Amino acid sequence: MSDISSILGSQFTGSANSTEGTGKSELGKDDFLKLMITQLKYQDPLNPMESNEYASQLAQFSSLEQLSNLNENVTNSIDANYYLTQSINNTMSATLIGKDVKLTTNAITYNGQDSVDLGYTLPADASELTIKIYDEYGNLVNTVTPDKKTEGDSKLSWDFTDNNGSKVGIGNYTFEVAATSTNGTDMTVDNYLVGTIGGIKFTEEGTMLMIGNVAYSVAQITEIFNPDEG
Repeated sequence: MSDISSILGSQFTGSANSTEGTGKSELGKDDFLKLMITQLKYQDPLNPMESNEYASQLAQFSSLEQLSNLNENVTNSIDANYYLTQSINNTMSATLIGKDVKLTTNAITYNGQDSVDLGYTLPADASELTIKIYDEYGNLVNTVTPDKKTEGDSKLSWDFTDNNGSKVGIGNYTFEVAATSTNGTDMTVDNYLVGTIGGIKFTEEGTMLMIGNVAYSVAQITEIFNPDEG
């Protein structure tokens, strides 16, 4: 007697070989039932399917269906949790409007705003300190020497002018901070941007913070504080 595997080979595999692209790569529970009915239909009357074999195949089908339903339920649960989490994050992010933040980036986007605050953290007092600003091609456009060289967090405002006092062009810039300690050794300086959140934008890439008309990812935030604490 032909079992499900042999029927599958004759009823489905053969037709798939004769007509390219018509075969199925996966079988669902409906296909499984059709195969079982076909098996019963074409069984040898003189040698019918044994009851234990039939029961075994029914058990396999039951397990398959349960696993399929479990997978579907888990997928639906994950999707529901994702949308719930996203909704909560969107609601909470709205409370950040008006807060000052530190952003872990040295990238500056100029699109017409008045200025940008460049932040840096010195591990100790410095004898020399310079901030160099480059355009997107690596050309030095401005060198700033901050007055504050003491240990801790500091920031200064760049008004998007070059070394000649002229406004730079719209585009992307980066900055780096170089410092020398009081004993003459080079210091490792952390740098970041500081800004006030003016709005929230919800995009396909996630929640974005609008700071100075520039969108930043929430993941770039390292610190949130009230403006009077900066």
